[in-house]
Amino acid sequence: MSASGGTKAIVAALSANLAIAVAKFVAFLFSGSSSMLAESVHSVADSGNQGLLLLGGKRAKRQATPEHPFGYGRERYIYAFLVSIVLFSVGGMFAIYEGYEKIKHPHEIEAWYWPVGVLVFAIIAEGYSFRTAIAESNQTRGKLSWTEFIRRAKAPELPVVLLEDFGALVGLVLALGGVGLALGTGNGVWDGIGTLCIGVLLIAIAIVLAAETKSLLLGESAGVEDVEKIKASVVDGDTVTRIIHMRTLHLGPEELLVAAKIAVRHDESAAEIADAINAAEARIRAAVPIARVIYLEPDIYNERAAAAGTNPGKNPDAPATPDEPAASDVPDASATPDAPGTSEAPGGTGTGGGTAPGGTGTGSGTAPGAGASSETGASSPSPAASDASAPRDDSGH
Repeated sequence: MSASGGTKAIVAALSANLAIAVAKFVAFLFSGSSSMLAESVHSVADSGNQGLLLLGGKRAKRQATPEHPFGYGRERYIYAFLVSIVLFSVGGMFAIYEGYEKIKHPHEIEAWYWPVGVLVFAIIAEGYSFRTAIAESNQTRGKLSWTEFIRRAKAPELPVVLLEDFGALVGLVLALGGVGLALGTGNGVWDGIGTLCIGVLLIAIAIVLAAETKSLLLGESAGVEDVEKIKASVVDGDTVTRIIHMRTLHLGPEELLVAAKIAVRHDESAAEIADAINAAEARIRAAVPIARVIYLEPDIYNERAAAAGTNPGKNPDAPATPDEPAASDVPDASATPDAPGTSEAPGGTGTGGGTAPGGTGTGSGTAPGAGASSETGASSPSPAASDASAPRDDSGH
């Protein structure tokens, strides 16, 4: 979904909820129905929620700063989480309290035509809002079911509006049922029961929204399709031979961070590796345009180390054990005869039992200054690879 995606649905929902809130309050004043009061507060809360979503979308567009170098894209997640809190507290808890009071102290509904008329109007208005949200969602939903769409969507606005509108429609039906039963039986307890059901419904929706937006706040990876596109784009079969391991993270709904360690040929020069990385970045952005922050680190892939179980793709967070050396400490079968598996440069890997200044000895651990990867514990195999593995900014420099 684009940055502006869902705005039409939000505005439609906001307009409908403001009109409905006014109508419900008028109906409550004339009828005294607790269901109408709960629904009035519900509509006011929904109007505030749509305002929060619009505010979050606006604040998320701010430019990155030195303090926030990755921008403010996650503001949209924060405001969506606030929506779930408002829906839970202002909508759900108030409705439960009002329903309990009405059951405890029931009274007959006066001027029944007011609540019934307003509820019918509200159902029509909410139906229009819900229809707009469905039409907007279908543009990005693809073949996903509605449940999968709500769970996997990286932009929070449409799932929030969909769930709110769905809850509003069900709540209106419950309110209409409560009012109808209260009028038919002459027992105001039914009005309170309808109000209580509305509160339970709103709390359930708020919990679902909170769980989904919490996952987005913690940081979700790219979708399965985007991950496959990125993998296919990185490897060119010439200089970049494979992906050793890769991480993706949504910095916002329309901004993706890609970090990968890529395998390059051991005899390539630093200039050739740098050109290959630039080309890989261009291919990634062409395949997945929201991949705006890309870090590619070149390394030498070692099949013997991977077969021994030290391939970061299997367990990227587990450090190599003493009896299971890191990939770069295992001699590479493709290394040249005069320097098998070793690096002459400072910060390289030594083959003896001691530790050279700034280097790593296989017998006694790593000294400060060793060229080790923070994720795999593997040293850079050559100066060329080390020079080309510095973090890269958006422009590819």
